[in-house]
Amino acid sequence: MAENPHNYGSDAHSILEMLFSYYHECNNTDTDTDTVKAAFEDIYQRMHGMPLREMDRIVDAVCTLCQEHEKAGFVKGIKVGICLDQEL
Repeated sequence: MAENPHNYGSDAHSILEMLFSYYHECNNTDTDTDTVKAAFEDIYQRMHGMPLREMDRIVDAVCTLCQEHEKAGFVKGIKVGICLDQEL
């Protein structure tokens, strides 16, 4: 493997990240739930009057943080599942 490293895709550096990428693609959680809408509405209200570029920077950072949090939870869940399987 050192001589021929595996290509996990542009968004992944491991098999778990690749699994998350495919999971997220097939089970997109970007739904229009009331809590998500309310949270973004709160962010936009707090940014009222800011220049559009600054608003974009903040929203991009928030979305990245949310995706990284979701990815970390997914990876942790897979690891817990593996440990549970080993115990059984």
